[in-house]
Amino acid sequence: MEELSDLERELMLVGRHHLCPGLESCGPGQAAGHEGRLDRSAHLLLSRIDAEGPMSIGQLAEALGLDTSTVNRQTAALLKAGLVERHLDPEGGLARRLAITQEGLGRLAAERARRRDGLAVLFEDWSREDLRQFAHLLARFNARCERVKGHPWPRPPEFPAPR
Repeated sequence: MEELSDLERELMLVGRHHLCPGLESCGPGQAAGHEGRLDRSAHLLLSRIDAEGPMSIGQLAEALGLDTSTVNRQTAALLKAGLVERHLDPEGGLARRLAITQEGLGRLAAERARRRDGLAVLFEDWSREDLRQFAHLLARFNARCERVKGHPWPRPPEFPAPR
């Protein structure tokens, strides 16, 4: 089906752009993590903890569909940077949960603002209705991916995942 070929190509191209959500960092040799930016994994992990609250490495691995060793390595970098801290698990035992620090919240907010600023430039000639429709279709696509993979992403009540 030609439409699926078109979608495959366009999704591949979207994946190419994820490293430069803000246009100010899209030059050659510049990637997320450059000049105080959060890299992709840090942004994803902090966003998930922000959405759900403190989580263990095992919970993060399950939620993101990743191996615990990968999440352990990624969260070690967050701990070293002071973006998360370990807390005792309220359910007891030796388990620890990772919580975002004030520094982590500030960096996450700054990253989200940079990404929104970049998107504002990219979509400056789109109508509000086009933006709403695009966001709805992306949410629908993501919700379907999440259902198929079994890893739902928590969404704010004002923006529920479409069925």
